[in-house]
Amino acid sequence: MKDVLTAFNSGKLWDFHGGFHPPEMKSQSNQKPIKSINLPRTFYVPVKQHSGVAGNIIVNIGDYVLKGQPLTQGQELRSLPVHAPTSGKVISIAPYVAAHPSGLSELTIEIQADGLDQWREQFPIENFLSQTPEQLIERIYLAGIAGLGGAVFPSAAKIKTAEKSTKLLIINGAECEPYITCDDRLMRDYPQDIIEGIRILRYILRPEKVVIAIEDNKLEAVNTLKQALHGANDIEIRVIPTKYPSGGAKQLIQILTGIEIQSGQRSSSVGILMHNVGTAFAIKRAVINDEPLIERVVTLTGDKILNKGNRWVRLGTPVHHLLQQVDYNYDNRFPVFMGGPMMGFILPNLNVPVTKTTNCLLAPDHFEYSPPIAEQSCIRCCACSDVCPVKLMPQQLYWYARSEDHEKTQEYSLTDCIECGLCAYVCPSNIPLIQYFRQEKAKLWQIKQQEKKSEEAKIRFENRQARLNQEEQARKARTQRAAELRREELAQQQGIDPVQAALARLKAKKLETTNTLQVKEVKTLTNEKGELLPDNRDITALRKARRLSRQTEENKADTTTQRKLETALEPSDPKKAAIAAAIARAKARKTAQQHQRENN
Repeated sequence: MKDVLTAFNSGKLWDFHGGFHPPEMKSQSNQKPIKSINLPRTFYVPVKQHSGVAGNIIVNIGDYVLKGQPLTQGQELRSLPVHAPTSGKVISIAPYVAAHPSGLSELTIEIQADGLDQWREQFPIENFLSQTPEQLIERIYLAGIAGLGGAVFPSAAKIKTAEKSTKLLIINGAECEPYITCDDRLMRDYPQDIIEGIRILRYILRPEKVVIAIEDNKLEAVNTLKQALHGANDIEIRVIPTKYPSGGAKQLIQILTGIEIQSGQRSSSVGILMHNVGTAFAIKRAVINDEPLIERVVTLTGDKILNKGNRWVRLGTPVHHLLQQVDYNYDNRFPVFMGGPMMGFILPNLNVPVTKTTNCLLAPDHFEYSPPIAEQSCIRCCACSDVCPVKLMPQQLYWYARSEDHEKTQEYSLTDCIECGLCAYVCPSNIPLIQYFRQEKAKLWQIKQQEKKSEEAKIRFENRQARLNQEEQARKARTQRAAELRREELAQQQGIDPVQAALARLKAKKLETTNTLQVKEVKTLTNEKGELLPDNRDITALRKARRLSRQTEENKADTTTQRKLETALEPSDPKKAAIAAAIARAKARKTAQQHQRENN
């Protein structure tokens, strides 16, 4: 592979496969500076607005929050926090309609604004050089910054992975999709902030070269940035031809260096890292001003919007509120797109909130939009393959996606599709190829997640079984060792093996029991009828002897009691005779009862 810096320093510009130059339609919205809008009364902040894992919610319903206060907290660099866009009260944490073509809901924090727009305590710094790269990466992470070019990949994680291996840092200002001008106006209106953000990135990454790439249809932005550099040569500006999708990461790298990033390969593996100009601006605000990512520039365009242009919009602002601010003429015959005409999608509901991915709202009328034409059969013209910038075969992917042949779609590298929309744009059969590809990607993701969960469950089960087996073996070993130690101890005291001695005693006892066990002779007698009956005379005699013994003992006890009473009473006591008579009567009665029982 050619050296990155050698190719870049040659000054040559390369071309990429396919691509197209559709009508730009940018002059509708790029003529006026960026303005702000009035804040809505209620904000809806989705807890996940980036490519990665959502953070844990750290506020509760009823909490009062300040502007810029974190609402979620992540566990790693790929789990970005989201922040309160204004001060107010948390009134709900529940699913709410998402900015997604499916129209499904996602977990959202609803904040009722108090109108004060009061900031949390801020800790700005004047000189970022006083901080270490690690401290700056942490600051970028805590600000919740994600790539604002469309991929919304967590910027701190992206910087961390390429911290010591970047040769060329590319700042993407191409903004190639029609209608969208938010980056163009940002470069014109805030050049100093962008330059400062780029220098922060350069300080962290230490690349050998830094370049801002801008399409040649944005010459005003080019001149503004050159003036902001004041002749400094630490950042180079390179103008590239206008061609869609030159703003794609792999396509822009190929234009500047001629290097084609292969499928499954990251640009950081060849020493290249790319960030959007909007991301550089947000990094400056986070590091220098201590402002988290709570607002972004959104392009508002289309003939249904009277006051077109770019606006600073707080994240969580409902789309319908934003459209009202720019005099949108509602017409249910025409949809509103989030994003541009190539990669955007029709909003299923105008109540959806603005998120970090929202770069444009396009509201066309009948001059710009016509209802979708009925899909026809593919004629195998290969026009889609000719314009595909990543050299895919959309017509083959279309058939495999329709038949849900997931193995084939992966074999034909569907995951490399950047969803630029060119294949559907040039298709003469009006096949919505991108819709098929997005649905198939979602299915592949679900399959991958299910496989991942199954594999994790299998690993957990195997680890548990191994742990239980290990514990069982350890327990047996402990028991065996304890028995050995006990035997050794007793053997030292008595000179014999205690286990063998116990076994010998048990054997001897068993033998003795066997020898002494005698079978008792059963005595019988014959009754008058000649029947053989058991002879119970011995048992009866034994019972009678026991009964007589008990009677004798009772008589002795009674005699003793009588003598004690007689001794306790005086001879002259008149009660003596009565007591003696009563005792005599009781004794006689008892004797009579006993004789009667014996006779019976």
